[in-house]
Amino acid sequence: MSTVTAARKAPQSPLEATSRRSRWLVVLLLALALLWTLVPLLWMLLSSFKNRTDVTAATPQILFAPTLDNYRNLFSGPNNLGPYIWHSVLAAGISALLAVCLGALAGYGLARTQMRGKRHLAFWIISTRMAPIAAVVVPLFLIFRGLGLIDSIPGLVLAYLTFNLPFAIWLMSAFFAEVPASLEESALVAGCTRWQAFWTVVLPLTKSGLVTTFILCLVFAWNDYAFAVVFSGPNSQTLPIAASQLVTQTGVDWGQLTAIGTIVVVPMMLAGLAVRRWLVTGLTLGAVTGE
Repeated sequence: MSTVTAARKAPQSPLEATSRRSRWLVVLLLALALLWTLVPLLWMLLSSFKNRTDVTAATPQILFAPTLDNYRNLFSGPNNLGPYIWHSVLAAGISALLAVCLGALAGYGLARTQMRGKRHLAFWIISTRMAPIAAVVVPLFLIFRGLGLIDSIPGLVLAYLTFNLPFAIWLMSAFFAEVPASLEESALVAGCTRWQAFWTVVLPLTKSGLVTTFILCLVFAWNDYAFAVVFSGPNSQTLPIAASQLVTQTGVDWGQLTAIGTIVVVPMMLAGLAVRRWLVTGLTLGAVTGE
């Protein structure tokens, strides 16, 4: 018993003390990052249920009578948000789906093809995603105007593809590189064609990559403002454009602005939470290979 008591009272080694302090430091940093992220979102959510007096009060109102007037006003009269939501769903959803489909095919070819300069080609593909939007808006506008794609959903889809597709190719090639080539060779020996091996063997093993790529491309397109303000019009304006229209020379309708901000943020948060298992797996597996 005395030996056990002495062992319990033995002082910690410097290594153990340092490890404990490091864990507390990590917890503190994570807590600060969580507060930095969640407090603005929570404040926006609460403000969307305040009336005009409470939301513009000089002293922040923590306790207030909630109201749905801000949301009602967004869907009534000239501020009807329905068409903007539909345009965002179509443009962002179709763009993300096309980016995943085309990115999977191109990424598979990039991962399995053996050639000189392969890494340079992969870097060139992702470097097109790094180009500033201002550098591509003017040539794209001229091309879209010539093709009659200004103020149309197909035009927005193609515009979003210009920055979604390079990212999808780069990310999916990293996922396909993680799949052993011997699995495909076994399928080929069993009588499968190259397409059958890709469809029945490789794609199911990269499900987390497909989901991760789709969600990230969807978020990028859903939140885009720069391309939407240039290429969209009355028949194709998206949610970010609707939010900007609430900021006028006569003032800012903070209640409706926080309400539309909530409508923009919540669907993407719910989508991320719904597929968080695949999202976390994809970000920690394929994204670190950098093929």
